[in-house]
Amino acid sequence: MRSAYIAKLGFVTLLFAANGPFTQAHHHSELQLRFLNGSSQVRSSYDYVIVGAGTAGLTIADRLTADGESTVLVVENGDIVDSPRIRQVYSGAAAMGPTWSYQINSVPQANLNNRSTAVLAGNLVGGSSAINAMMTVRGTSEDYDRWGGFFGDNSSWSWDGLLPYLKKALNFVPPDPAVAELVNITYDTSYWGNSSGVYAGWPYFQWPGLTTQIEAFKDIPGVEFPPDSGAGKAGVYWFPTFMDPKLVQRSYARTGHFDGINRTNHDVVTKSHVTKILLEDGTATGVVFRQKIGNATTHITVKANREVILSAGAIHSPQILQLSGIGPQKLLQSAGINTSVDLPGVGQNFQDHPMMFMSIVLANFTTHPSPSDMFGNPNFTDWAEELWKANKTGPYSMGIGNAAAWLGMPVISPERFESIASKLESQDHAAHLPPETDETVIAGYSAQMKNMASSIRSSNTAFYNHVLSGGGSSGSLIDLHPLSRGTVNINTTDPFNTEPIVDYRALSNPIDLDVMVEFLRFTKRYFFETRLKELIPRQVQPPDYVNEPEDLAGFLAENLSPSEFHPSGTCAMMPRELGGVVDESLKVYGVKNLRVVDASIMPTLPGANTCQTVYAIAEKAVDLIKADLQLGQAPN
Repeated sequence: MRSAYIAKLGFVTLLFAANGPFTQAHHHSELQLRFLNGSSQVRSSYDYVIVGAGTAGLTIADRLTADGESTVLVVENGDIVDSPRIRQVYSGAAAMGPTWSYQINSVPQANLNNRSTAVLAGNLVGGSSAINAMMTVRGTSEDYDRWGGFFGDNSSWSWDGLLPYLKKALNFVPPDPAVAELVNITYDTSYWGNSSGVYAGWPYFQWPGLTTQIEAFKDIPGVEFPPDSGAGKAGVYWFPTFMDPKLVQRSYARTGHFDGINRTNHDVVTKSHVTKILLEDGTATGVVFRQKIGNATTHITVKANREVILSAGAIHSPQILQLSGIGPQKLLQSAGINTSVDLPGVGQNFQDHPMMFMSIVLANFTTHPSPSDMFGNPNFTDWAEELWKANKTGPYSMGIGNAAAWLGMPVISPERFESIASKLESQDHAAHLPPETDETVIAGYSAQMKNMASSIRSSNTAFYNHVLSGGGSSGSLIDLHPLSRGTVNINTTDPFNTEPIVDYRALSNPIDLDVMVEFLRFTKRYFFETRLKELIPRQVQPPDYVNEPEDLAGFLAENLSPSEFHPSGTCAMMPRELGGVVDESLKVYGVKNLRVVDASIMPTLPGANTCQTVYAIAEKAVDLIKADLQLGQAPN
């Protein structure tokens, strides 16, 4: 079923290098595009060259070109895509499938029966914000304070320092009053802003059974109910959706920071694969990218007068750095790449949120049908479609869900959290990293684990995530702070023509198993020891005997996904002596005029979906860039 809405986006300027000057108007899908070539093709230089037209890249380009003076080129590997699967909210996670994602699989995972996992990252204009599950969630205050803590007590990378950018990044629209009253949605607009074209909106429907699920958490000691998802507090709360509430369509980086922009100082070139960053005397001076035109491959060089900004994501930003001679020297030498900067942390510290599926069914949960039944039962599908056709209400206005539990270890495991924290503190941290890991990377990992031990003792660092469906069953449990670390490195046998080698190293730190056992125990406690027990819960999987790490290891080997599609950490913002890749200004160590701005700079994952945080990082980066420009123009 298609939405009746046809996007009115005006003219979008796309640039393609070609032989011979010509200008051609062309209709593509429901968008009217203007392909410009010849005299209007890519210029030889720009003030800023941004690699990646994703969540961060488009945000930065929009903000930097708003003055009408700074020239920006965004180089994107993918294409511009318009599809109902992306626009319509009910599609949920559009990433499922290969259409708009990179085709990458991880190496076989030793602790997951040598299973290989798809590595999902958006390969289109808008990046992963175009294909994610639209969950508009931010971490707790401790998640962001932790980042700055690696640099000392006065870092601007903190909850107080990042909150203005979390607010600036989105345009918050309150839920429909009738829906809010029906299920008691609470929110506080003081945690939100309205200066962005990216919306944090709300569906026009919620399953009534959500109130029962939320109320059941009140039967568990220590569970908090923050006034808003943006308050920086762990607990059980409602959260919005990346949705334009008027159009009832996905709101993402392209709609918020690209569509409708027709500035002469803002160019985007698609289907263009960056192969390396140009370096001259330790300074980034531009990029080289290739395009395939017919059977021919053309390499284009573009100069950056001020900066190169790498926003290719946690999989491809480290790859591009390594291809440019910035990274671990031994790795680069084995690939035949000259080392410009020996930076051991590039491609290390890889993190994602593991998912574990647990099924507990409530036999007497008859308030309404399960949301999953909507797409399997023609009666429910017809009902939902009629509502959508009439006024864009009903289940089709809902993506994944809008209520969840985000809880700390003292809440989910009051009897065992201290022993788990102590066990982590006493670990030989180096033993859980790849052999021959550089000493600086080991030092950074050890610093992270000591911080994680403290966080395990805190109720305001959420480790456990359980999204509530409003139906009569449980679902995926998310480990928000995995302790294992993986790698993303170039393929040394053919580095310039193959995707990087991605290794999650799932469960390489065995304490992840201890934590996940507590997730299982808590979830059973939630279903069997609260008011939900009156609805006759029945555990389907994992089997009842799975109660200890050794039991869980076998179950997870078959069932764990090492990814919730939140790749992060591979160009970590940490001190160089702790394996860091970028400093607090997001500048790459040892290189001038080069920054990384995307999820790869997160030293540790936030206890939340990463999209909102990436928007905030990009907004903060713009101010850092402008501040440096002002300093450069100041009189001596």
